[in-house]
Amino acid sequence: MKVAIIAPPYPLEEAPAPPLGISYVSAAFEAAGAEVEIFDYIVSQYTPDKLRERLDRFKPDIVGATSVTLNFKSAAEIVRTAKRHNPSVITIMGGPHVSFDAINVLQSYPEIDMIVIGEGEETIKELMLIKMIMNKWSNVKGIAFRQDNEVIFTEPRELISNLDTLPLPARHLLSLSRYQALGFPVSIITSRGCPYQCIFCQGRRMVGKKVRHRSPSLVVDEIENILSYGITRINVADDLFTANKKRARKVCEEIQRRSLKFGWSAFSRVDTMDKETLEIMRDTGCDSVGLGIESGNQEILDRIKKKITLDETRRAIKICKEVGLPAHAYFIAGLPGESPQSLKDTKEFAESLDVPFGYHLLAPFPGTTVRENIDEYDLEILTDDWDQYDANRAIVKTSKISSEQIAEFVAEYDKEVNDGWEDFLQQYKNKTGKNTPEENFMVEGHLRTDLIYKLLAQDIIERYGSFPTESFQKNSSDESVDILCRKVQKITDMETHIVNNTLKSLINSGYIKSQLAGDKITWHWTHNNKA
Repeated sequence: MKVAIIAPPYPLEEAPAPPLGISYVSAAFEAAGAEVEIFDYIVSQYTPDKLRERLDRFKPDIVGATSVTLNFKSAAEIVRTAKRHNPSVITIMGGPHVSFDAINVLQSYPEIDMIVIGEGEETIKELMLIKMIMNKWSNVKGIAFRQDNEVIFTEPRELISNLDTLPLPARHLLSLSRYQALGFPVSIITSRGCPYQCIFCQGRRMVGKKVRHRSPSLVVDEIENILSYGITRINVADDLFTANKKRARKVCEEIQRRSLKFGWSAFSRVDTMDKETLEIMRDTGCDSVGLGIESGNQEILDRIKKKITLDETRRAIKICKEVGLPAHAYFIAGLPGESPQSLKDTKEFAESLDVPFGYHLLAPFPGTTVRENIDEYDLEILTDDWDQYDANRAIVKTSKISSEQIAEFVAEYDKEVNDGWEDFLQQYKNKTGKNTPEENFMVEGHLRTDLIYKLLAQDIIERYGSFPTESFQKNSSDESVDILCRKVQKITDMETHIVNNTLKSLINSGYIKSQLAGDKITWHWTHNNKA
């Protein structure tokens, strides 16, 4: 059986890591005997024609996709296109959005045959055992589907008790070189579950309140596998890496035992951190810990059931500074009961911590307590247009503050951050000589990343990276590179030295290579750099 798994488009400015959920789903299908391909439209351009061409080439029996709320509509449209192109394929969607909005999704998209609810690995195993035969679906736990125009939910599936039984994510199916070119880390989970009840989060509903841990040895086996691809940076994507501090230290001890060297980051809570744990995290390469603080107003924190205090936050930041492990604080604007005063409190508190911080705007996703029990909170949701649920737009208001005021608050912060950057950029472009070498280096890094975004999002290498050998001397690889650089510079209208340096760096790193066939040379992205 052939399975095509769709990684739907996702904003590159959100710095997406190689999709972990899709890699687990693909591994589950492979373990059950399927031949799997991932159609990754995060780091390549999506068009319906491109999808149809690949479907004709691969001829899958199943087309599956997963998404979050932000990219649900694009994922559903891709699945719809696949189904209309070949009505015989079985179409499946999974992920947090559809898990909590299954009825609406199945009623709105007749092209979607089935929704897998919650964790999908065991469900996939059972579906493959029954060979996806539709009249047997009702016996499979954890799915929803249509029957006689009615949405049917089967018995809920239990959470996977032993995560060590899961196959390693199928990263070999991803074009990791594209993510490496952007400098994005590879994500890994060491646990699933979250014991906390924050009303704005889907996590607990999706993966359960009990934290289930993978054994440290298997976690580090996976890290070694990731490093074998030439990856040098990893993001621990657990909801809460330090939920069990002793166990977190054991993971770090196993990294030390194997003498592995790489940079990594993790998420934590201010009330689950201590000096001993942070020190061994630092010593094993952790150089950033993310802390969801959410608000600088204690009443707001209590209302959203964050279960932390401002004093606990100050203490945690102090420990991070003492240990020398940089902390990044994250806040949410537009929480229930928000007011101009509470936002002022948050701004003052964030600045007082003296660490990097940033804001998101509240997005009340399906499955969150705040959305499902909206009448219990001082909050009004202004739209159900899922495309606006990117946490960068004000889509709520309270009795004390409008969505415009919430948006203005975050916009003022963004302006403060960006004003300095815009000044550096203009000084660089105007060649005034006022920037320091370090500032120019920062600007050039941004421009290189912007160029790589364009190369990926517009399929520039695929579309323009082929030309006849008569254009240059066949024994001159440098001339072939120069032709590629000139073509890319003309298409992107970016500075010549930025284009030249970026492309030559990608080539030297092995992310882009050329192939000579007859009288034509073709440049292409490599799949990965597996050792």
